[in-house]
Amino acid sequence: MVKRPPPGTIPDAPGSYQFRDAEGRVLYVGKAKSLRQRLGSYFGNRERMVPRTAQMLDEAKEVEWIQVSNELEALMLEFNLIREHKPRFNVDMKDDKSYPFLAVTIDDEWPRPMVTRARRRKGVRYFGPYGHAGAIRDTLELLLRTFPLRTCPDTKFRIHENSERPCLLFHIQKCSGPCVGEIDHEGYGQIVAELIKFLDGDSDGVVLRLRAEMDASAEALDFESAARQRDRLASVKRVLERQEMVGHADEELDIFGVSGDDLEAAIQVFYVRHGRVVGRKGFVIDRVEDLLPAELIDEVVSAHYRSDPPRGVPRTVLVPDLPIEATLLAEWLSAERGTRVEIRVPKRGGKRRLLETVTRNANEEFLRHRLKRATDHNTRARALNELQLGLALPESPLRIECYDMSHLQGTDYVGSMVVFEDGIAKKSDYRRFRIRHVAGNDDYAAMEEVLTRRLNAYQEERQMPVAERPGRFAYPPNLLLVDGGLGQLRVAERVVAELGLSDEIPVAALAKRFEQVYRPGSDKPIDLQRGSEALYMLQRLRDESHRFAVAYHRQLRSKRMTGSVLDGIPGLGPNRKKRLTSALGGVKAVQRASLGELMAQNWLPDAVAEAIFQRTHGQS
Repeated sequence: MVKRPPPGTIPDAPGSYQFRDAEGRVLYVGKAKSLRQRLGSYFGNRERMVPRTAQMLDEAKEVEWIQVSNELEALMLEFNLIREHKPRFNVDMKDDKSYPFLAVTIDDEWPRPMVTRARRRKGVRYFGPYGHAGAIRDTLELLLRTFPLRTCPDTKFRIHENSERPCLLFHIQKCSGPCVGEIDHEGYGQIVAELIKFLDGDSDGVVLRLRAEMDASAEALDFESAARQRDRLASVKRVLERQEMVGHADEELDIFGVSGDDLEAAIQVFYVRHGRVVGRKGFVIDRVEDLLPAELIDEVVSAHYRSDPPRGVPRTVLVPDLPIEATLLAEWLSAERGTRVEIRVPKRGGKRRLLETVTRNANEEFLRHRLKRATDHNTRARALNELQLGLALPESPLRIECYDMSHLQGTDYVGSMVVFEDGIAKKSDYRRFRIRHVAGNDDYAAMEEVLTRRLNAYQEERQMPVAERPGRFAYPPNLLLVDGGLGQLRVAERVVAELGLSDEIPVAALAKRFEQVYRPGSDKPIDLQRGSEALYMLQRLRDESHRFAVAYHRQLRSKRMTGSVLDGIPGLGPNRKKRLTSALGGVKAVQRASLGELMAQNWLPDAVAEAIFQRTHGQS
């Protein structure tokens, strides 16, 4: 474990610091306005540290720093050190997939457009990235009608060049035939330049040129040429229809959306050029430190633009939270771009709606990332084995039950029980509990009631003959998990012990803060490895139980808030209630009505009219 540097040796000045392991490898690189204050924070109370930070400090053997003159130099130095050393504890923008690009090989003698997922190389212009390869291939097919460039590889190009016979694409006007001398370098270069300009988002010039050429051909009575220009113009318009206009024609934006939990976050970036979305990219990052939203955005924006962004640096960067170092980042990005760059949070209007769209995409991407791991059989088996070893369980937890409470200031108190069998949610065994005996806000008492009712039902059912068991609570869990910390664990432990099930049902608690697991017998948490399949499974259980509890709570609250004094009156069903309120003018009118007015409704039985009057006038 790294030792704290002697007092007074750390300068109170801007700079970058690096933690190294015993072999001298850089584990983490950071920057600070004050190296003394920032490094001092790493040697405080270990109990309050994020497990990932504590792990980094355990592996580190030394810390060193480089002092600079200002914060911008510290930022640049941090960027360079991360690029050089690629520390494993820094934010790692891991692509969850290989995104397709539309590339133009501008360094070739006869440049060609192509769809590629290969690593970027010099001499090639890349456009995108795009979400689906199929969509960009369809777009390229349409563009070739307007920009007839060769798409064949060099080997095929040489074959046609040597044989002096063009391929089929030339005959259907999707290639200008450079292999057989049908176009010179100057004319071909103009087509390449127009395609690049179009892909950059500047489509107005191309549309105007095609329309002018079509009109000129029509005036010259060259209707065949005019028809070709018309078809090319139609192809361009179809491509433009796929690129929805989201801003003004002169706007250049990058929009960041973020979604995640305490361990990971999914990032989506939409690239808008000339008012159109021309590409997007997604990442999944490890949250190494316990960062505030603004600090996370700071890390994300820094990591994105220091790693060769596919569309360069725009004029405006839209983010959900303003980065901690927003002024510093904007200054650096402005230097990279050569003109002023603005980083801001949109508050209203179209930009706000666009940010919400990107954030929704990040939410969906994060859910897909979590489910991708959960649906794999080998992954689930590994998670169950890790849980058995990490929590010292007597057997693999093939059935796990997780419990959570939900209420609003003590009203509509409910509990939820969700069940995972073999690592998969078994929704047929989910159960909801309406709290009966707890007054006010007392999560511990509510948890005790729910667990007692569930385990009592299990004990009652197992006394029955197998053929007569209802099956609702017939099976005990291999792990009983409660959402919370030591307090909730103590409740679960006490309930299981009082019912004589301690040797049969292991219990554990998952605390949301730092995602720490507690087991009986120790006040110290078990820190399951960040990113491990075991921790993912517990998180999914906890999140699902919370969702299930909140949904039931909202259902009850909605029912209570939309109920009326007329509910539960014998003989007054939904149809009669609707007819009565319609006849008298609403519920309040029914409450004000006299007994005579109620009995005057000849379709309403007298006994029901009397029951309504007694209810609405406070009589028993």
